[in-house]
Amino acid sequence: MHERDVSMIKAVQRSLLALALLFTGGVSAGEVKVAVAANFTAPLQAIAPAFEKATGHTLVASFGATGQFYAQIKNGAPFDVLLAADDTTPARLEREGASVPGSRFTYAIGSLVLWSADASYLDGTDAALKAGQFRHLAIANPKAAPYGLAAMQSLDKLGLSEAVKGKLVEGQNITQAHQFVSTGNAELGFVALSQVYKDGKLGSGSAWIVPEAMYEPIRQDAVILQQGANSPAATALVEYLKGPEAARVIESFGYKLP
Repeated sequence: MHERDVSMIKAVQRSLLALALLFTGGVSAGEVKVAVAANFTAPLQAIAPAFEKATGHTLVASFGATGQFYAQIKNGAPFDVLLAADDTTPARLEREGASVPGSRFTYAIGSLVLWSADASYLDGTDAALKAGQFRHLAIANPKAAPYGLAAMQSLDKLGLSEAVKGKLVEGQNITQAHQFVSTGNAELGFVALSQVYKDGKLGSGSAWIVPEAMYEPIRQDAVILQQGANSPAATALVEYLKGPEAARVIESFGYKLP
């Protein structure tokens, strides 16, 4: 066989292999619908492109309050994976048979911060909070949002719950609490560190990072829901979140890893 013929055969083989890989990739690539706790919005938006590039799957995210997602899931909302703001909601879904047994894990441990959009308002301590010279203090709804509950626990530890009671403005979730502060409707507020922090520094404003001993650990668990039980894309996302690439992004937003 001539060398030219051999080269042609090899070229055809390479083309067929590339076509086969393309076809296989197209068949195996899927879509994962994810219900994401509001505080994890920025990290997941940073993770999504790398996940899609690495796996070929498409990630479709909805961001909101974990309590609301629970109700939607129980009413048949088509989510494959839940990234919750707590560990109790995924555990509850697991007990109720609404998730895949054994799929639950802690993907991040959140941190609470007192934040002001004014760069000179807070000095890295709780002094301004104790002074009480403000009209409004924003928090997320403590009955529905883990960060709101952590805020109330911190105020209790400081002995300030009664003093600030008339100044509290509650957001439906942590995103709304952050909006109250960022728009100036509240001089300061308790928000998730991930909302104002990236790569070791504040994006804007001033802050006091609340000591962890002042509130119960905010363990944020993920779980594959029953709709995602047979979804390769859902499994791929969960595995990706456990990997080193996702870990670097998660830590860069001020979360701790389990």
